[in-house]
Amino acid sequence: MHDRRGCGYAVRMAFQVTEVQKALKGANYPMDGDALADLAQRNGADRGLVEALRPLREVDGPNGVMKELKGDLGGSA
Repeated sequence: MHDRRGCGYAVRMAFQVTEVQKALKGANYPMDGDALADLAQRNGADRGLVEALRPLREVDGPNGVMKELKGDLGGSA
């Protein structure tokens, strides 16, 4: 992973699937990115994950979240 802050590009972070699942515990789908980010923040998620969730379009369940974040997901914890 390259740190591109100096190039004006957003830095992408890899999130573990289990980390995302824990952050979204109690989700009541469908939810949009702002609602997912707020829930993740209340559940104690890392700031990077919260910010990665915020721009997501509305999803209808956990699979939709994973699909939207697929470029940001790492291996299992």
